[in-house]
Amino acid sequence: MSMSSKIYTRGGDQGQTSLVNGRRVSKSHLRLEAYGTVDELNSVLGMVGSHLTNASHQSNLMDFAKAGLEEILVLQNQLFVVGSHLACDDPAWSKKLPPLSGGMAERLEKQIDEWTKSLPPLTEFILPGGSMIAACLHLARTVCRRAERTTTALQSQGDQLDPQIIVYLNRLSDYLFVMARYANLQMGEPDKTWKK
Repeated sequence: MSMSSKIYTRGGDQGQTSLVNGRRVSKSHLRLEAYGTVDELNSVLGMVGSHLTNASHQSNLMDFAKAGLEEILVLQNQLFVVGSHLACDDPAWSKKLPPLSGGMAERLEKQIDEWTKSLPPLTEFILPGGSMIAACLHLARTVCRRAERTTTALQSQGDQLDPQIIVYLNRLSDYLFVMARYANLQMGEPDKTWKK
């Protein structure tokens, strides 16, 4: 069976697009900025996954890379769910979407606590960088913070959002910061600190 469909529809040529529930909105709408930023974050995590795949070919990094790839896949799937909810402005319609599973933030907290056990105490500000994996995780962290700010602004203007989304994005940025530090530790790269 052959499937053929065009990727372009021309439906957005006038600067409008459809939300999941069908409502047409301007491409400059804050809701699009929110789920577009979540999509950008997901793409950066895809870069992290590519670097982890490359690292998995090194015998001393196989376990770290395998576990990291599993984590990235979980996060990417969760972000698709978050994005689908941000792309819908109708609470009744949101019930048709994959559910935001309770405990997403708690799962992140458990992993943060686990990684932190093996990290040196944080006494100074960390500069983004180190290994390529850590640098990409720091980029993901900053995109996640922007997604959180945009989503908070969307909620502040009166749009209804599941409160789990902002909690999840807040916790995810912390998670990505700690994962970057943990990646540097595993890769034998010391964190670089801010020299005042």
